[in-house]
Amino acid sequence: MWIGNTEFSLLQSLLRPAPGALLLDVGCGTGWFSRRFAAHGLQVTGIDPDPAVLAVARSQGGELHWIKASATTLPFADNRFDYSAAVTSLCFINEVQQAVQEMWRVSRHGMVLGLLNRHSLLYRQKHGSGGYTGARWDTARDVGKWIRDLQPEPRVRMRYCIFLPGGGRLSMMAEYVIPQRLPVGSFLAVALTA
Repeated sequence: MWIGNTEFSLLQSLLRPAPGALLLDVGCGTGWFSRRFAAHGLQVTGIDPDPAVLAVARSQGGELHWIKASATTLPFADNRFDYSAAVTSLCFINEVQQAVQEMWRVSRHGMVLGLLNRHSLLYRQKHGSGGYTGARWDTARDVGKWIRDLQPEPRVRMRYCIFLPGGGRLSMMAEYVIPQRLPVGSFLAVALTA
């Protein structure tokens, strides 16, 4: 599965966390995004249900906290973190609405989601193969269903990136001129704020 700086920049710009803020990275895996958030001044706790990937995350060093936990039953008090993030991890969770509710519960100011967009060229090329095997591809409409019961009702902002997922020079240049509101990017970034 691809992950990169374009996606991180989009998430960071939507969330706009203050330096020193506490962030929970849900489904952190080996910690790629966790380390990027930490490098931008956040105090990061990463959770994942897989002890093997957490061992890899720990081996990378840094001032991050790693906890074995499930996204659907977060072991934290209400409003424990300033923000939470889930980057291409919810696509592997069956009870995604419950996970989103849990993230909202533990977040004081908001959360950001990085999702695989079903309405994209990447979906047509890669769904069901390689690192995407078993992944669910979502839409803006799906997000609306997940958040309909959140209280207080969040302010929602959505943006897209990775419109031409070939990764070549032309594709990377095009990313800067294609509007991020165009709903056909491979990466759907959603910010929910209180």
